[in-house]
Amino acid sequence: MTDTPEEGTMDNSVKPEQEPGALEVGPQPEAESIHANQQSEMEVHHHTHSGHEKKSWKDYFWEFLMLFLAVFCGFLAEYQLEHKLERDRAKELAKSFYHELKNDSATAVSKVQNRIKQENALYGVVKYLEDSDLAHTSKSFAINFTYGVSFRTPSIFEPKTAILEQLKNSGSLRYFKSDELQNLIGDLTVAIKNIYDRQELESQVRMQFVNPILIRLYDFDFDEHLKENGKNVFEGIKQYEADTDTFPFHLDLSENFDKKNAIKVLKFYRANVVNSTRVIPIRKYMEINAQLLQLLRKEYELE
Repeated sequence: MTDTPEEGTMDNSVKPEQEPGALEVGPQPEAESIHANQQSEMEVHHHTHSGHEKKSWKDYFWEFLMLFLAVFCGFLAEYQLEHKLERDRAKELAKSFYHELKNDSATAVSKVQNRIKQENALYGVVKYLEDSDLAHTSKSFAINFTYGVSFRTPSIFEPKTAILEQLKNSGSLRYFKSDELQNLIGDLTVAIKNIYDRQELESQVRMQFVNPILIRLYDFDFDEHLKENGKNVFEGIKQYEADTDTFPFHLDLSENFDKKNAIKVLKFYRANVVNSTRVIPIRKYMEINAQLLQLLRKEYELE
């Protein structure tokens, strides 16, 4: 008799038949490996974060110190650059100012020499008017009258102030750190103003008192002779002074000419105008100019 399996039991050794086209589902080692790696990475990441310790005050102190030093060094670098630019600018201005002062110094010396010549010429005119026969004048009188009474511009001193005005008006004077230099520049400004004020007074005296004498006495035919061949009057009198030739210089000695008053005016003009301007404001300017040149040479190594 054939044994039959009991109802409700199944032979484990018999596998059910698979349907056609169905895939066999079995273990997948690659997927398991990927899953294991991801899990390991997550664990490492988790352990890394969980391992952070709280910073101590020393850590914060060193971070602050490094940041402070970085900012401070940047500030120092910027300060040094700005300081260098200021020094370069100061030297550039000092050089320009130095050359302006040097040129004015030479001009002032020339103007002083012209004033001395004018003073001597006025003295000669006054002595001639006091002691000599005015009907027949000498060559020396004609030359002295021209230099002393007729000429004015050779003795006028007009300092160049382009750089000086730039220093004051643009605020560039701050580049000069020397107090002595700044004080001398202030003194120079005052000296220049005094020269212009004094020369304005000279103009007033000349217009009111000297020019009437010039117009009354001067021989304008003599003036035309000096200007022959295209020469100006300055070139003409210089050539006439050097030549041995002479030509007449006639004074207009009309009856109403007041010789005593003319002598008084010319003496005043010589002593209290031409001379005093030379020995007070112009001399003061020259002294300050010389001090500035010396200080600029020392401070900025100029030549």
